[in-house]
Amino acid sequence: MVRFPLLNRIRRRSERASTEIPVPVVRRAPSPGALRRERRAILKAREQRIRDLGGLTLEMYRRSSFRDELLIEGCREIVALEERINDLDAMLAAVASARRAPTTCDCGAPVPWGSHFCANCGRPVGSQAVIACEDCGHPLPADAKFCAGCGRDAGPAEPPEEKVAAEAGSEAWER
Repeated sequence: MVRFPLLNRIRRRSERASTEIPVPVVRRAPSPGALRRERRAILKAREQRIRDLGGLTLEMYRRSSFRDELLIEGCREIVALEERINDLDAMLAAVASARRAPTTCDCGAPVPWGSHFCANCGRPVGSQAVIACEDCGHPLPADAKFCAGCGRDAGPAEPPEEKVAAEAGSEAWER
């Protein structure tokens, strides 16, 4: 009798895998090229369905026997394809807008994609105003309440001048 230990191990793994809880698969967003290829394929299928629907309508006219359910089914398929095309267009537009970033700062220095601050002058760049956390330096939107990096309160509750005035007022009450 010939033994194949490798095959036995593979069989045991597949038996264990079938009894275990499946691990959820994390899917990444498809690449823009894959989205464009899918869009082209769907456009071709849509054109074919429109031609088929036109031929079906002509044939029904020739025979003087219209079947509405066939026409409605064909129209629903075309509408579903058009909805998917619109979804793909939205995803492609989101990818294109995410890649657009200012290429130069107001000072004229080049700004790499994804940067929040100019390396030359330190100005915030991009569409949203960005500040840095005082504790860890993590970039934050200007209206953030807490830092996503360290959890610290992002902005002071009251400006420092008011804080000094409040402290001076409390000292006067103590006297």
